Amino acid sequence: MASHSPSTRSPSSRPPGSRSGRALDLRNLPDPRVLPDRVRDRIAGAVAEPFGHGDPPLVHTLDHRGDPGLFGPGSVTWRVMGRTTTFIGGIRGLLIQALHPEVVAGVDQHSRYREDPLGRLSRTAHYVTATAFGSMPEAEEAIAFVRRRHRGVEGISHRGRSYDADRPDLAAWVHNALAASFLATHRAYSRHVLTTAEADQFVTEQRRLGALLDADPLPGTAAGLDAWLAEHPAVGPSPGMEEAVAFLRDPPLGRAQTAGYRVLFRAAVATLPDRFCDVLGLSRHRVDHALGAGSDRLLGWAMGDSPAWRAALERTGAAQDVGNFRRAGPAREASGSRGE
Repeated sequence: MASHSPSTRSPSSRPPGSRSGRALDLRNLPDPRVLPDRVRDRIAGAVAEPFGHGDPPLVHTLDHRGDPGLFGPGSVTWRVMGRTTTFIGGIRGLLIQALHPEVVAGVDQHSRYREDPLGRLSRTAHYVTATAFGSMPEAEEAIAFVRRRHRGVEGISHRGRSYDADRPDLAAWVHNALAASFLATHRAYSRHVLTTAEADQFVTEQRRLGALLDADPLPGTAAGLDAWLAEHPAVGPSPGMEEAVAFLRDPPLGRAQTAGYRVLFRAAVATLPDRFCDVLGLSRHRVDHALGAGSDRLLGWAMGDSPAWRAALERTGAAQDVGNFRRAGPAREASGSRGE
C-alpha cells in the first residue's frame, strides 16, 4: 500500500524556483513582450463576436475604387462612425427605438429576434457599416435589403393604432434614433471632440441616408434632432418595449462577453434623457458615465478604429493617418485575392 505520509525531502533539496517539489519550467511562460497583444486580441474578439453572425460587410469594397459612398473621407460621419463609441451608440439607439409602441410592435410581431437574436444584431451592424462606409452600390444594396424586409410589416399595436414599417414617420423614428445615439455617445465618451458645427454637419449628412429610406421628418441640427426625439408625443410603454429592454439588458452572450456588455449597456443608459429612462424603467448611476469613458478608452486601445473606415479610406485613395487602425480592413480586391 502506498504511503500517504509527507515527503521527508528537505526544502534545500527542491529544484530552484520550484514549489512542493515541482520544477517551474520558465520556458513555458508567455513572452511578456506579446502579452499586451494577447490581451488586446481577447478583448477585441469578445466585443466583435456578437456581431459576427453573418456575412461581413464591405468584403469587396475595393471593387469600387474612387467611390466615396454616401459620405466620403472628409465627412463627420466617417469620424464618428469609425470610433468604438458606436458600440454604446447602437445599444442606445435600440433602446430609443423601443420607446415608440408602433415601431416596437412591428419588431415584436414580425421579427425573429427571439429565435435568432445575434443574427438580427449582426444584420443591424452590417447595415450601419455598409451605409456609413460602403460605396454607393454597397450602401444602396443595404438600404434595399432593409426596405424589402419592411415590406408587409404592418398591423395593430397594443394600444389599437395601426403601423406600417414603410410609413415615413415610423421610418424617421428608427433612423433618427440611431443617428442621434451615435452622435450622443461620441460626444459623451470619445476623446475626439466635435464642435457644435461639426455635430450639426453630422446630422445634415445623416439626412441623406434618411431620405433614401423615405423617412420624414429629418431635423437639420443636433439640438433639433434631440428635441424631436425627446418631445415626441408617441413615446410610451408597451409590452414590446418591455421585451426589448429585457433582451437588451441581458442578451444571450457567452461569459467572455457578458461583463463587458453590461458596462456598455449602462454607459448607453447614462446618456438617455430623463423622460426616456422613466418610460423604459431604467435608472442611472453616478459611475456610469465614468465607466462609459473608461470602456471607450479600453476598446480604443484593444481594437483601434473601425477596419471598415480603413477600407473606405483605401477605396477612395485618401490618407489613412486620420485614424488609429489596429485591425486589417475587411476588403479584398476583385481580382487576385477574392476567394482566398
